[in-house]
Amino acid sequence: MTQPTLPDFTAPHLAVEAPTPAWFRWALARPFTSHYVTVAECPIHYMVWPGDDEAANRRGLLLVHGGGAHANWWRFIAPFFTRDFRVAALDLSGMGDSGRRPEYNAGLRADEMRAVLTAAELGARPFVVGHSFGGYMTMRFGAAYGAEIGGAVIVDSPIMRPKPDGTPNTATRPRSFERHYPSFATGLERFRLLPQQECENGYLVEFIARHSLREEAAGWTWKFDVNTMTPRRWGEPFHEHLQNLGCRAALIFGQHSALVSRDTADYMSELLGPRAPIIEIPEARHHLLLDQPLAFVAALRTLFASWVRDELVGHAAP
Repeated sequence: MTQPTLPDFTAPHLAVEAPTPAWFRWALARPFTSHYVTVAECPIHYMVWPGDDEAANRRGLLLVHGGGAHANWWRFIAPFFTRDFRVAALDLSGMGDSGRRPEYNAGLRADEMRAVLTAAELGARPFVVGHSFGGYMTMRFGAAYGAEIGGAVIVDSPIMRPKPDGTPNTATRPRSFERHYPSFATGLERFRLLPQQECENGYLVEFIARHSLREEAAGWTWKFDVNTMTPRRWGEPFHEHLQNLGCRAALIFGQHSALVSRDTADYMSELLGPRAPIIEIPEARHHLLLDQPLAFVAALRTLFASWVRDELVGHAAP
């Protein structure tokens, strides 16, 4: 299979026009490379930020985006971790700059994540972080391949308590229908976060929106296959996957999340067990990467440092 052309991240229409802080400009200026790996006949796009030195390159970190999203959601987050890790972010099949499939399922997505871990050379026992839909895929990955990684972080992906009759209380989303716009500017104006929410960091929303559109013969459209957004994507027993993770795990959620309430976080804590950290990001909603990006970075850095320290203590113990 011929690999598609790598995306051009320097195109003029991708430049953010809103005022931006120094940390954001620093993050986007950090070097990264773009690649494809084929998984079950589908090209999977991913980005790699090399570690700052040889020691950092020995351990990896994989970042997994949410539903209908793409790897660029991590562009301003990933560089903060190159001090300690070689970092990769992928586009799941049917989203971003990856290829499309006739059908999608969490098992294939777990295999995509595993293939990128290898292709990106993320080393032994890397960490995996998944936001929203990506958190569900991380649950599926951890249940199948958890022994191969050092830990999994679930970010605002709700597993709700079963209903009183014992049936699962699953997340639902309306199906997204394919739309085309006559110009890039029109598509940019129509961009909305899902679930919809306010975000004070408008420059981050603009950055995400600019990287969410692609041009086709019929006009500009969103960078996801509408078939990835059907209710079928909730068909797996994700509560069982969460309970059966074969690795350490943690939950991070936003204080004002529309999806993960305190009760939901408590229930997920019960499934994860008493040793799994449950971290609430103040003043953050569901899209906490956009709401409180630096607080999110700080929480992850602290979590990873504690996991690495625990490993060292465990290795040193008699």
